[in-house]
Amino acid sequence: MIKQLATLGALAILALPSLANATPEVGAMAPDFEATDIAGNAFKLSDHKGDIVILEWTNHECPFVVKHYSTGNMQATQKDTRAKSNEKQGVKWVSIVSSAPGKQGHVTPQEAQKIVNEAGAEVDVKILDETGTIGKLYDAKTTPHMYIIDAKGTLVYAGAIDSNSSPNPATIEGSENYVLAAVNELIAGNTVTTAQTKPYGCSVKY
Repeated sequence: MIKQLATLGALAILALPSLANATPEVGAMAPDFEATDIAGNAFKLSDHKGDIVILEWTNHECPFVVKHYSTGNMQATQKDTRAKSNEKQGVKWVSIVSSAPGKQGHVTPQEAQKIVNEAGAEVDVKILDETGTIGKLYDAKTTPHMYIIDAKGTLVYAGAIDSNSSPNPATIEGSENYVLAAVNELIAGNTVTTAQTKPYGCSVKY
């Protein structure tokens, strides 16, 4: 069973052919992809039209990721955004690890689930993108690197989680949380004011 789960983490990641070479552009349709999550469940982005979908690139060994998880900031952002689901649209959080085998942050499905549990992360889906297919499809550069897709399937935000690029956890207080602000605007029926920022963090370990 363990071997089967480990295999599942590396299988079934597919950038759909029509969008495989697309460059993600804010304001355009988000590139579609299919994957199998760490629990062995199938996930296809386009199946979630009607929902707001947040993509989070992560690497639990990256100091910038540690900054946001050790302080509870990432978990609070996950909880706050997902709590905004209503009868009209849901909010889904998808965490993606694009670390290649042998690189920093690479984990098995079992290890990934343990990390989620110990951190108290509130994610709907966690995907191990060992081949880097999804990460390269989205041109994910850092951990964290955040993307928000609206209910129509349009990419409406890409960039950093917040406005302070220091790895110091103390800098979270007083920084602007771009992800939370964008979701609040979408839920209110408004256009995302800050639609693109420069991502910061560790490089994705392709």
